[in-house]
Amino acid sequence: MSKRLKMLDYQSDAIEAVLAQHKVSGQVQGGVVTPRLIKFRLAAQVGTKVSKISALAEEIAMALGVNEARIYRQGSAISVEVPRAKPEPVRLLPLCKQLKQIPPHTSILGIEDNGTPLLLRLPAPDVSHVLIAGTTGSGKSAVARALLVSLSMYNRQSEIQLILIDPKGRGFGPLTSLPHVLGEMVTSAEAAEVRLRWLVKEMERRDQSQSSRPLLVVAIDELADLIQTGGKVIEKLLTRLAQRGREAGIHLIACTQKPTAAHIGSGMTANFPVRLVGSVASKDEARYATGVADSGAEKLGGRGDFLLITKGDMVRFQSAWLGPKDVQGVVQKMMGNSFPMNHRAELPILPALSSSQRKSPIIEAKPIQPISREKEISPFPTQRVQAERGQMEHIQRKRVRAASPPRENEELQQLSLFEQFTDRLGISL
Repeated sequence: MSKRLKMLDYQSDAIEAVLAQHKVSGQVQGGVVTPRLIKFRLAAQVGTKVSKISALAEEIAMALGVNEARIYRQGSAISVEVPRAKPEPVRLLPLCKQLKQIPPHTSILGIEDNGTPLLLRLPAPDVSHVLIAGTTGSGKSAVARALLVSLSMYNRQSEIQLILIDPKGRGFGPLTSLPHVLGEMVTSAEAAEVRLRWLVKEMERRDQSQSSRPLLVVAIDELADLIQTGGKVIEKLLTRLAQRGREAGIHLIACTQKPTAAHIGSGMTANFPVRLVGSVASKDEARYATGVADSGAEKLGGRGDFLLITKGDMVRFQSAWLGPKDVQGVVQKMMGNSFPMNHRAELPILPALSSSQRKSPIIEAKPIQPISREKEISPFPTQRVQAERGQMEHIQRKRVRAASPPRENEELQQLSLFEQFTDRLGISL
C-alpha cells in the first residue's frame, strides 16, 4: 500500500472509530482528494439520522487533527469533508489549457470537489446576475477577476464588454488594461451614478430596438459601500438594472461582505439568482448570504473555498486564481499577434469619456462550440482515472487497520495533487 493510501486509510478508520464510540453504525466506502480538501464517502445504516452524524463534526475533526469537518448528505451517502494541511491553488491559465473549447458568453469559476471544471454561462435564464459574498480574505475579488478575465479570453470585444466599478480601486485595478473594458474604472459614487444612468438609458434603448448585444457586464466591488455612499439614487439605478437588465444583455457581477437587505436593499437581494459564497463569520451570516439554512458556509476554509447556490442547490468548488502577472500575460497575448484583429467595432460613447480613452480593438477568437457534460465516472475506481474535462485522484477503501498515524504524514502533506493532475496533462504550473 502506498504512503498516500496508508494515511487515507488511517483517517477513514479514525472516522469509523468516532462513529462507533457514539453508537452510530457507518463505514467509509471511498472518497476523493482535491487541491483544497479530502472528502470521505460514508455509508450509514438504514434508519440512521443524518443529524446524528452531523452532530459529531467536532469530534471527527478532533480525531483527524484538523480545524473543522463539514458533514452533509449527498444522494444516498454522507460526505465528510476535511481540509488538507497545505491546500494548493487552482490557477486559471493551466485550467484554461485543459478546456480547449468554451461555450460563448461563459466564464470559468474553478473546479468542483470531484475535479470537474465549473463553468457559468451569463445569458442563461437561471443566471442573469451574480452576487459574490464573503468576509475579507475569502477570495471575493479573486473569483470575480477570474470570471471577468475568462470571459475576455474566450469572447471578442464585439461580443462582451466590461464596465468596472470599484470604490477602493484595488480589486479590479489589474483588469483595467483589458481591451474589453469600456472607459476608465469608476472609483467614486458620483462617477458611478453617471455611469449607471447611462446604463439605464442604454437598457431602455435596447428594449425599444429589441437588441441585446454586445453583452455589457457591470462588475461592482464593495457593493454595500457603494450603496451607502451613493444613497438611494445608486440603489434605485442598480435595482432597475437587476430587474430588467438581462433581456437587454446587461448583467451585474457584484461583490459584498454582507448581502442583507439592510446593507444593499431588498430589491437587490431578490434579483440575484446565482450566489457565490465564501467563508462567513457566523451561521446567521451564512443563512443571509446563501438564502439556505444549514449551508455550512461558516465552515468554509477561505482563500477561494466557495459555494455556488442557485435555486436552493449548492455546489462546493475551489475558485480559480490568477495573479497580476497572469493578467499582464493575457493582455499581451490579446494585444499581440496571438489574437488576430481583423476589424474594429463601433463602441458606445460613455459619459465623461474622451475619445482617446475609449478602447476599440476587436479580439478575434477562433470559432468555439458548446461542450457537453460527460457521464459521471465510477466514483471510486481502484486506479486513478482521467476524464476528458477533469481529473482527480480517487481512492478506494481497503480494510487495513492502522493503530497509529503513518510516519509518512509529513511527506503526504507536501505532495501537490494538483501539480500531478496538471503534469499528466502536459501542463506546467
